Amino acid sequence: MIATGIGYDVHRLVTGRPLILGGVEIPHPLGLEGHSDADVLCHAIADALLGAAGEPDIGHLFPNTDQSIRGISSLEILRRVRALLDEKSIIIHNVDSTLVAEEPRISPYLADMKDLVGTALNLPPARVGIKATTNESMGFLGRGEGMAAMATACVDRPN
Repeated sequence: MIATGIGYDVHRLVTGRPLILGGVEIPHPLGLEGHSDADVLCHAIADALLGAAGEPDIGHLFPNTDQSIRGISSLEILRRVRALLDEKSIIIHNVDSTLVAEEPRISPYLADMKDLVGTALNLPPARVGIKATTNESMGFLGRGEGMAAMATACVDRPN
């Protein structure tokens, strides 16, 4: 059975944290606040995959109350989601995602992000869509107070 899932994540920008998006550390004076590395892009992709698989979201699998995973790489979260799907014989066809952020410019990092996300999910980069847009200076995203990402995933689940 072909199934799709949708993922969304948002994190506040703060000082004193690295900015990690799609597994890439991007030079920027602010980073994303969170229990893990707060990579909104990977989190949205993970939730899309989990939704397509009929599983709970990453908050259930990787709760912010679990100190053993504090600071975990979101690429590791993707690897663990892939392993969960493999256990259920679920085949990932593709993922597509959009990052919403006013700055920094993301285009110089897109190829590296696709490679890293693809490697974590054992997918060729051609089956990983990553795009970026702004919020046209509107709302908290437009004021540069945070970043958000949304994603979809298409999988094949056994009946």
